[in-house]
Amino acid sequence: MEKLVKYVARISTFSRRKSEELIKHGKVRINNIVMTEPSALVTSEDSVSINNEIIRSEPVKLYIALYKPDGYMSDLQDPRGRKLARELINIDVKLFPVGRLDYHSEGLMIFTNDGGFANEIMHPRYGIEKEYFVKIKGTLRKEEVKRMKEGIVIDGEVYKIEGIEHIRDALKNTARERKQETAKTIAPDRVIKKRDKTDFETKNTWYSIVVNEGKNRMIRRIGDAMSHPVLKLKRVRIGRLELGDLQPGKYRYFEKDEAIGVRKNKRKKKDK
Repeated sequence: MEKLVKYVARISTFSRRKSEELIKHGKVRINNIVMTEPSALVTSEDSVSINNEIIRSEPVKLYIALYKPDGYMSDLQDPRGRKLARELINIDVKLFPVGRLDYHSEGLMIFTNDGGFANEIMHPRYGIEKEYFVKIKGTLRKEEVKRMKEGIVIDGEVYKIEGIEHIRDALKNTARERKQETAKTIAPDRVIKKRDKTDFETKNTWYSIVVNEGKNRMIRRIGDAMSHPVLKLKRVRIGRLELGDLQPGKYRYFEKDEAIGVRKNKRKKKDK
């Protein structure tokens, strides 16, 4: 036996709070009898309906792709009161994140109520790829790329990537910073001195990095260990599911088959 509120929340798309609300408002029936007590007991032999529609014994599975912006937490709660990615999905159902992104990372996140699917995405034995566009300080040398692929020991644990491709070079300083640097070269007599552009236009670099593990802050920790700290990170793919043209803070539904599978990273893409 199971309490009615728990049963409804488990096999429907409604949250526990919403399930309790529906029961108290007389929207739930057991064997065609209205039941307004959330703690009423239900057995496997009972027929339960919501708004006169019998609910199936198996819960409806939902799969949602979200573009998590920078400045949002991936967790469902935050003791510091920071903004939550889950709050961007405006539907009152039970959902949990599949994996996570750091507070200052952005890009593709999956939310679902399908535990089996989440396990298949996250467990290392399935080898589901995750692809990121990563801006790092400086440029990687060939020997550094080789080390990243072979594995780097950090705090006694091996971190390694599956693949990496150069996307493009990026100026380290912004236009505003370059303007400020130019102003510094102006003498009191308003004569502009010659300057060496490399003094302030040192390159940073964008890479596409593919991993098939889910270690916490994995790419950022590798970057720190290589003395190439990550300046920006955006996840663009999980399995076969791509971020595409989804905009920050927006989400869409997808079918399970869109994500399951591994595809080798062969395409170069640009980012800002």
